[in-house]
Amino acid sequence: MILHKGEILFRQGDGCDALYHIKSGLFKVTRLHENGNIVLFNILYPGETVPHHSLISPKETHGTATALMSSEVERIPASEWYRQLREEPGKAMEIALLLQEKVRFMQTRLDHLTVGAPAERLELLSGWLRDYSHGVPLTELLTQEEIGQLIGVRRETVNRLLRG
Repeated sequence: MILHKGEILFRQGDGCDALYHIKSGLFKVTRLHENGNIVLFNILYPGETVPHHSLISPKETHGTATALMSSEVERIPASEWYRQLREEPGKAMEIALLLQEKVRFMQTRLDHLTVGAPAERLELLSGWLRDYSHGVPLTELLTQEEIGQLIGVRRETVNRLLRG
């Protein structure tokens, strides 16, 4: 299936009736907290199968995935995914490799957050996204608030960095 910028792949709290393999494009995953704050906590990219926390057993979705650009996704019925997991020994290794890749991605993102200066963090995020965005500028994908959440600074700092 094809989703265009702004379209929703899944919503926070949805049941696990399907998993999704991202073939192309990017998605942001946001979470609405009880206090009304919406926080961007993940970027999904090609090659991932999501939701990650449902790869072994079903669980309602933890956030809302919104397309950042036109994206192609394969919908995998959960019943088929879990049947394959039970019946095909190699499926567990496939899932382990998917999770390993996500852990490595998260380690890279944590490394980016621990770089000293906000300008360096912004450049690292921009460079990483450039690999997947096909030339679409960072500011067309994410708001200044979302960029700030990803690099650990306030929106005002992002604004100043982008102007400078």
